[in-house]
Amino acid sequence: MAGSPEKSSTAQELKEQGNRLFLCRKYQEAATCYSKAINRNPSVAVYYTNRALCHVKLQQHDKALADCKHALELDSQSVKAHFFLGQCHLELENYDEAIGNLQKAYNLAKEQRLNFGDDIPSALRIAKKKRWNSIEEKRINQENELHAYLTKLILAEKERELEEYKEKQDDNQNGGDAGKIASKHDKYLMDMDELFSQVDEKRKVTRDSGLSVWQDQFRADEGALHHTQWNHL
Repeated sequence: MAGSPEKSSTAQELKEQGNRLFLCRKYQEAATCYSKAINRNPSVAVYYTNRALCHVKLQQHDKALADCKHALELDSQSVKAHFFLGQCHLELENYDEAIGNLQKAYNLAKEQRLNFGDDIPSALRIAKKKRWNSIEEKRINQENELHAYLTKLILAEKERELEEYKEKQDDNQNGGDAGKIASKHDKYLMDMDELFSQVDEKRKVTRDSGLSVWQDQFRADEGALHHTQWNHL
């Protein structure tokens, strides 16, 4: 009894069927075909990277990560595996890992004289920018917490000195001028605000210049890549 067409299909035929489904944006069906191809021949890295891209499109990043890692076990020089792995880490906000994998993909593409357009450099710039933004956000939060803490200390000290002044006035002692006490601590607050403002301005200048350097660097490097079309298939 003859087998069904699906059962008699080779791994390569199943892969090609998956490719056609992918081009029709039928990502889940395409992933199923790649899974069947893997069952036929589990030693081909591209089957895993193709399925990984389907998982990326479906936002199933944990599954995509697993497929990319399996592909790299079969072919450690796979540009696509490193690239898709970097994309997954980027979506999961694992920025250090994303940059590491994307940089590896970028370097391998240059070594292998492959060109994937701006996809890899663009993803790398985005990952670096997002890591920068994440670090800056954390730093800003820490500065805000420090500013709030110092403000609280100054106001508490102001309140303590004014209370001490009031007690001395009640005891008919010369405790100084309440206005001077208030002015002194108000100046502390103004000086502190100015200092934090200067730090914030310097940070903005550094951020803008840093991003500009990264963009110029990777735009220049793009010219070293050879002209072939990006193709996941």
